[in-house]
Amino acid sequence: MIRKGLEKKLIDIKVHDLRDYTKNKWKKVDDIPYGGGAGMVLTPQPLYDAIKTIKKKNPGPVIYLSPKGQILTHNRIQTFSKKIINKYQGIILVCGRYEGIDQRIIDLCIDQEISIGKYVLTGGELPAMVLIDCISRFIPELLGDQNSHIEETFSKKLKGKKEYPHYTKPKSFKGLEVPEVLLSGHHKKINQWREEHLS
Repeated sequence: MIRKGLEKKLIDIKVHDLRDYTKNKWKKVDDIPYGGGAGMVLTPQPLYDAIKTIKKKNPGPVIYLSPKGQILTHNRIQTFSKKIINKYQGIILVCGRYEGIDQRIIDLCIDQEISIGKYVLTGGELPAMVLIDCISRFIPELLGDQNSHIEETFSKKLKGKKEYPHYTKPKSFKGLEVPEVLLSGHHKKINQWREEHLS
């Protein structure tokens, strides 16, 4: 879907290399943390210059993908997607590495910290991809059926519950049958069955 969105010019993704913004001859973008400890921290200068340069073309919010951020939920992503689609030209995603980024960048440049779960990854690239995928689903014309995101797990239509089970052909598989009500063509009974099987 993301590839189709890019091909149709419904979305645009640009990747920026922090080394292009360094002012030191070694193109170094990280250093050891003050106070000691394991790991490295992304230094402020390249990140600051990158964000300021990118913001000139894209004045949207700057989001830092961090395990310390607000947990991404269906409701949050739906609200956020509407803002991005209707209000902003785009967003800037900052992907941390190692021990993260210098706190001064968070204080100076970051509008929001977002986490995709209570666990730590080696970098913010995977969370960025998750966020891009979540947002893209709400862009008109991206999905084959524009109603796909309306009735699904955690949606308002399903009252925030998990979606009912789905079945397709064949009718019988390994001794397991499709529930008869789904084959009946009786839409009221089908809807009732689906509501009863929300969890």
